[in-house]
Amino acid sequence: MASGKSTKAAEIADEYNAILLSEDEWLKSLYADEIKVFDDYLHYSARLKPLLVELVTDMLNRGVSVVMDFPANTINQRNGFKALFSANNFPHQLHYLEVDDELCIQQLKIRLAGLAEGAAFTTEAEFHLVNSYFQPPSEDEGYNMKVYRREST
Repeated sequence: MASGKSTKAAEIADEYNAILLSEDEWLKSLYADEIKVFDDYLHYSARLKPLLVELVTDMLNRGVSVVMDFPANTINQRNGFKALFSANNFPHQLHYLEVDDELCIQQLKIRLAGLAEGAAFTTEAEFHLVNSYFQPPSEDEGYNMKVYRREST
């Protein structure tokens, strides 16, 4: 959360002239009024994923490059992506932003300045809740991985 994932995804999509699919944008468009707490996010995110797997599979089968701006914070989440590309033998790259918590919190506070009060997942407490689930990816998971390291100064 607040690591710069969406900014990096947009840069990669531009670099490769790829279609950018953002979970945040889909969820905001489809379920903005329903997502109030983290459990709501988990529920609606799970509902969205099967549709997006079909869409991404179809695009990749047609030779369209896709950048997925989706969290891959846990081994289970990453295994879902692995199942998608492994089942279809699609080339892939996992972009991992290794950013310390202090910098993420600084970036979250900057993000807050442009959001309406009460916007979903904007507090430091919510950051710590979301971050408590995080499991960093490891090379033995079998991804073509590119790591970006950033620390607060």
